[in-house]
Amino acid sequence: MGTNAGVGMSHHRNPKVAGREAAERALATAGIDRPDFVFMFASVGYEQRALLDAVRVATGGAPLAGGSGGGVIAGVEADESNFSVAVMTISSDELYFKNAIASGLKADSEAAGRTIAQNLACEVQPDTLGLIMLGDGLTLNFDRFAAGLKSELQLDRHLPLFGGTSADNMEFKQTYQYCDDQITSDGVACVLLSGSARLAWAVNHGCLPIGGERKVTRCSGNVIYEIDGMPVLDVLKEYLVGDEIDNWSKAVLSLCMAFKAPEQIKGYDDYLIRFMPTKDDKAGSITIPTEVEEGTSIWMSRRDHAKISAGVERIGEEIKSTLGNNAPKMVFQFDCIGRGKAVFRDQQKSQILEKLQQKIGPTVPWIGLYTYGEIGPIGGHDCFHNYTAVVLAVY
Repeated sequence: MGTNAGVGMSHHRNPKVAGREAAERALATAGIDRPDFVFMFASVGYEQRALLDAVRVATGGAPLAGGSGGGVIAGVEADESNFSVAVMTISSDELYFKNAIASGLKADSEAAGRTIAQNLACEVQPDTLGLIMLGDGLTLNFDRFAAGLKSELQLDRHLPLFGGTSADNMEFKQTYQYCDDQITSDGVACVLLSGSARLAWAVNHGCLPIGGERKVTRCSGNVIYEIDGMPVLDVLKEYLVGDEIDNWSKAVLSLCMAFKAPEQIKGYDDYLIRFMPTKDDKAGSITIPTEVEEGTSIWMSRRDHAKISAGVERIGEEIKSTLGNNAPKMVFQFDCIGRGKAVFRDQQKSQILEKLQQKIGPTVPWIGLYTYGEIGPIGGHDCFHNYTAVVLAVY
C-alpha cells in the first residue's frame, strides 16, 4: 500500500461544518475512508471543542494531534483569518505515529518534557525518525522542555525535534493543543514519527540586526528584566516607531531579539532570533521562549522582506538537494506569524508558497501552521527559532 496522505481546508464559520469539511476533503484527496493518523491545525475564531469533535467523527476517531495558530496552510492556500482549519489524513503501512500530550509548561516546562518522554519511551525504536511537537507559544520554555525530554529518554542517538508553538492571531491570550479528544492550553502535543522513510528539512529566518550590541544584565530563566543596566521595557522603547509604541502586538510583529548563533551552527546564520510574546508591565519584564544568562550579548532586529524571500528560495534548494529524485510523501511547514500577512500581500504570499512547492513537490500533501515560534535542528542540534520558516519533508 505504501503511504496515502491528503490535506483539506475549510473556512466555514460553523465549527461543526468546518471540521467535517476539512476532514472529508483530506480523506477524499488521500483516497481513503479511515486514516491511521490525523494532523489538525486551526485558527482560534472557532469554538475549539465543537471543531475537534467534528474532525474526530469525520475521521472515525483516528489518533490525532495538532494545535492552534495564526493561520493555516493547505497546499498552495495560506489563510490567516480567524476561521480556517486544515486537516491532514494519513494511511500507511510503512509509517507509524504515536501521540502524547502534557500540560503545565509555564510552571515547569522540564516536567512536561519528562511526561512526554515517559509516554513515548517504549515507542522509540531503531526506525524512529523524529518528534513533531506543538507547544503553547505563550508559556513554553523550549530549553527546559528539551532537557526534560532528553534526560528521561536517555537515548544514545540524536532524536530530531520539529514543529512550532501554537498561536492565537496575536491576541496573546490563549492558545490550544490537541491530542485525540483532549484540548489543552499551556501544554504541548507531540507526535513520534517512525517507519521506513527519511527526512529532509531546512530552516531559514528573515531578520537583520539594527543598532549595536547590548548586554542582558538581569534575568531569570527565560525572563529578562534589564539590558545594559536599564529596565528592559525602557530599552525597547528606543527601537519602537509610530503606533508600535502603544501597541505591543504590532511592535513584536516586527521587533525581536537576535542572539549570536552558537559555534556549532555558525554555518546557518550569524544569529538566532527570539520573539518576545509576553511582557509584564508591573514586573518590568519580557519573556522569551528560551533560557538566557546574565552577560549575554543581544542585538535588536527587524524582519527584512528581501531576506525572507531569499530564505524561502534557499529552503527549497536545500530540501530538493536532499531529496534528489525522490518524491516526498508529505510536507509540514511551520512558519512565523510575523512572516505572513504582516509582511506580504496575499498575492505575494501565494507566489512565494507556490514557488517553494514547485521546487519540493507541487502535488505533495502539504500542511502548515503560522506559529509564535519554530523548532528545527541545525547541524545535529535541536534549535528554537523565531521569525523563521521550518519545512520538513518525509520521503
